[in-house]
Amino acid sequence: MPGVSPAVPFSYSDIPELGGKTAIVTGANTGIGLEIARALARKGARVLLACRDADKAAAAQADIGSGPERADTGFLPLDLANIASVRDAAEKAAKEDRIDILVNNAGIMFPPLGHATAGCEMQFAVNHLGHFAFTSLLLDKLSQDGGGRVVTQSSIAHKGADIDFDNLDAEQGYAKGEFYGQSKLANLLFAKELDRRLVAAGSSVRSMACHPGIAQTDLTRHMGPLGGVFGSFVGLVLNSAAHGALPALQAATDPEAEGGEYYGPYGFREMSGKRSGRAYATKTARDPELAKRLWDKSIELTGIDPELAPA
Repeated sequence: MPGVSPAVPFSYSDIPELGGKTAIVTGANTGIGLEIARALARKGARVLLACRDADKAAAAQADIGSGPERADTGFLPLDLANIASVRDAAEKAAKEDRIDILVNNAGIMFPPLGHATAGCEMQFAVNHLGHFAFTSLLLDKLSQDGGGRVVTQSSIAHKGADIDFDNLDAEQGYAKGEFYGQSKLANLLFAKELDRRLVAAGSSVRSMACHPGIAQTDLTRHMGPLGGVFGSFVGLVLNSAAHGALPALQAATDPEAEGGEYYGPYGFREMSGKRSGRAYATKTARDPELAKRLWDKSIELTGIDPELAPA
């Protein structure tokens, strides 16, 4: 049943050795993304930090490489608000010997109204459309070497959300929180629909979703002066960035993780926890008809077709 965690939850000590594998983590220059990249690199994976700012990526690489553990990292320029940049990043990534793990982690929350891909509101464009396009372009590469995993970061903010297909450009009104929830619902719908289609196609690639609970993150940067205070408070009382990274790491590496599943903190109301397990996805997030509609709309808006038939 949705919301029922497994008897044996996942912790950092359960991450297996990843030597010989290559991972891409979007938004890996800070916060939860940085902790995901760090953990993967510490276990021996080559990790590409996919983000916009080369200087911030270099600082993150230095941070990851400053510890005693081995670290093989690289920078992959990626602006999820720009489909041309997404195409360029996928083309560069495809030149790697292999890609085993793609973690769609990057996101923005509560920004002033802005627009990107096909005139869509910025949160929907970056959090969902950019990742939809990037993943679609890398599916062939992920299918090599026995099949990889796609992990998409959602949020407990998907609860109560819906997709307003008639207002994706926010021309009929913009409420930051509602649009953020919409984008996170889209992430979860996409992850589940992608796995259904991969299974139907007989692909060895698997798609999963996760969420970090309420964790310390740079997502609060659009909340004004109180954002930093709130983020620090969250890190102390609820989830640190490292603990918030754990569900993504479970989805990406746990041999027992299953395609189509959703992982989150193994704590009170999934808001925090030092271990992770299966998380609760709403009925809306599990609606295959809504997911198919979103899939088709995403192809229309990005101009990129994963070429996977519906299940």
